[in-house]
Amino acid sequence: MNVHDIAGLKVGLDYSYPRLRNQAAAYICEEQPTNFNIQLSKEFLLARQKESPHLTLENCEYIWTGSCFYHYLVHFSGMLLHASAVIYNGYAYLFSAPSGTGKSTHTQLWCRTFPGAEILNDDKPAIRILQDGIYVYGTPWSGKTSLNLNKKVPLGGICFLERSMENFIEKMDSKEAIGRLLNQTVRPAQMQDMDLLLQTMDKLLTGADVYRMGCNISEDAAKMAYQAMKKD
Repeated sequence: MNVHDIAGLKVGLDYSYPRLRNQAAAYICEEQPTNFNIQLSKEFLLARQKESPHLTLENCEYIWTGSCFYHYLVHFSGMLLHASAVIYNGYAYLFSAPSGTGKSTHTQLWCRTFPGAEILNDDKPAIRILQDGIYVYGTPWSGKTSLNLNKKVPLGGICFLERSMENFIEKMDSKEAIGRLLNQTVRPAQMQDMDLLLQTMDKLLTGADVYRMGCNISEDAAKMAYQAMKKD
């Protein structure tokens, strides 16, 4: 079992298949005490594959190790957001939406529009509330793509995307934002873990701006989003 530095946590991670091994390689660190370990048995993976026959054992390992990581994360003032995270000018901007709505398309627009912009994680960035601020991290789990970086970046803002022929962006109030966040994260089964998640979300909404945006696939949409969300 190798030790990895993921989202500022020391994670013992065991893997048997190339996909997770390759994506976790950038996160390997020196051997040291771990915050927690993730090790899934072959029997567990076979049971998951039986439930979802379209998945290979390699895909099952990739998906369920990620699920384990994000369930542990709530104990460290953290949460998953199903989003594509892009870094620009020293901040991470997260674009969240149901699958197929175009969040990856939008962050790729940023990469084409703004020199130096790069994808931090294309599907499952980690967010942590630390004493000195709110940070976004890349993780080995990035959905269907391998677009992820082992970086810690201050949060610039969170935006929930909607399809629209016209471009618009507006801030959301906390009541609407918390519902959107809950729909795009992992909801723990244990009540005490759910309480931890809600505490993290409350701090997130206190310290960060959340937006809703309708957009097309033009560079104007990326420019509009950055102008509205950018940090001075």
